[in-house]
Amino acid sequence: MVEGRYRLIGSTASPYAIKLRALLRYRRIPFDWVIMTKSLRKQTEHLRPNLIPVLQYPDGTFRGETTTLAYDLENRHRERSVIPEDGAVAFVCDLLEDLADEWAVKPLFLYRWWDPEDQGYVSRWAAEEWSVSGAEPGSSEEIEDFRRRQISRMPMLGATAENKPLLEQSYRRILNAFEPHVGMTKYLFGSRPSLADFAWFGQLSEMATDPTPMRLMRQMAPFTDHWTRRLDDASGVDGAWYPREQALSGMAEALLRIAGELYLPFLVANAEAFAKGVERVEINVWGLPYALSPFKYQVKCLDLIREKFAALSVENRTALRPVLGRTGCWAHLAAN
Repeated sequence: MVEGRYRLIGSTASPYAIKLRALLRYRRIPFDWVIMTKSLRKQTEHLRPNLIPVLQYPDGTFRGETTTLAYDLENRHRERSVIPEDGAVAFVCDLLEDLADEWAVKPLFLYRWWDPEDQGYVSRWAAEEWSVSGAEPGSSEEIEDFRRRQISRMPMLGATAENKPLLEQSYRRILNAFEPHVGMTKYLFGSRPSLADFAWFGQLSEMATDPTPMRLMRQMAPFTDHWTRRLDDASGVDGAWYPREQALSGMAEALLRIAGELYLPFLVANAEAFAKGVERVEINVWGLPYALSPFKYQVKCLDLIREKFAALSVENRTALRPVLGRTGCWAHLAAN
């Protein structure tokens, strides 16, 4: 690798890889984009979990997990930060990034692997970049191996017939939250993008590519489709953070409502089920059921969100109470 540059190893099929790629471009941090190959997978297999993307630092070390990487890059590079300066707004940024990373991936995975049209479209190009099989790259055998492996993971992510109506409803509500507010220079918390914007870009960009969610986005949210495409490379974007009151309204408040009505109740139910050792989490949101096996990692997600909330100053918590109360988030975050 070139001295002084990072190397981002991933796949264009990964919402997390393109999230970090867009963030690096916006921050003008020198890096090279490399598709994950079998040999690179071997070099990075010591990472736990062994997922993509992987960021190779200028010293040659490999590190993973996009949120951790984003904050480490904040410490290493001061210019063009993606973390709002206001502590209350920064907390909401963290919460909405988590909502994108941990929930929006569920409708993405459902749409990607439910319908034969989507399966065929995605598996043809994604298998070349992301396959772990020993088959020849681009071969029909590799494509089919990749398709079967991804479909086998659907129950783990809750992408089942029982959950399909809620996942589809959540996608529509996400599009409705974005569409009235996005624009050429309009992001979640200002005229400059935040870490949460890049997390949403990652998920929405994949759904703007896959056939079924792409059609829905272009029908329901054409401005969101354009916004997503532009954020892929925002290296030329300058801007400022909104004042607190403006930053906590509009698009941020619309997404907080989804967090308060759907995501946080799911995290709480998941944590309770995991603690009790039960085999099935069951919730009902917007009159629709959702059920799956408890997931340990998302217990950690809830703990981290609550720890960040508890660490806020009294002034920041007071500032957040109205919007978090209106959107249903406060009760889940302030719980002991």
